[in-house]
Amino acid sequence: IRMTVADITEISKKKSKVILDTDLCFALYKSELRTYKIEKDAEISQECYDTIMNEVLLKHAKLRCMNLLKSRDYTEYQLRIKLKQGVYPEEIIDAAIAYVASYGYVNDFRYAQNYIEYAGNTKSRRQIENSLASKGVSKDTIEHAYEQCSEEDSVTAEEELIHKLLEKKHFDREHATYEECQKMIGFLYRRGFVPDKIYKAVGRCEE
Repeated sequence: IRMTVADITEISKKKSKVILDTDLCFALYKSELRTYKIEKDAEISQECYDTIMNEVLLKHAKLRCMNLLKSRDYTEYQLRIKLKQGVYPEEIIDAAIAYVASYGYVNDFRYAQNYIEYAGNTKSRRQIENSLASKGVSKDTIEHAYEQCSEEDSVTAEEELIHKLLEKKHFDREHATYEECQKMIGFLYRRGFVPDKIYKAVGRCEE
């Protein structure tokens, strides 16, 4: 099977995007273009294609994952986004993530646990759940991580968090006006706390 290079576009001074007639895209260093004789309208043999995919691109993708994970934790979803931005084909992304996951370098459950422990003293559960969901962590994984953190007492109870925020805002429940109560309820609701816990702490406003 032979493929044809439909186009080559520059990504940076060092890299270019190769587009095949099959619509598959990948990025190579310009030195690699010369090594594998990749030129517009040129044919690529199956052997050359396999070498580029299984040796060159997979090596680059693994290194990219490792370099990213050196500085901080990433979820699988976040790594996928980073690799897609690097114009890696889907099968290379799958293989690179499977590689780092096999060594425990990427673990969504551990990520969720660490995030809950870090943010659990300042953010509501809803805020944390929304943040983790936006990072691609599944609902079941978040639930499991919360259960683990609760067992280890590594997350502050929401009632305690609300009281800390009320103290920080110098809210005096006994002497607060209707407007002050309403303002505080709105503030806590926007922070993701559930109404029953808010009303328990602030009281039900009466004009």
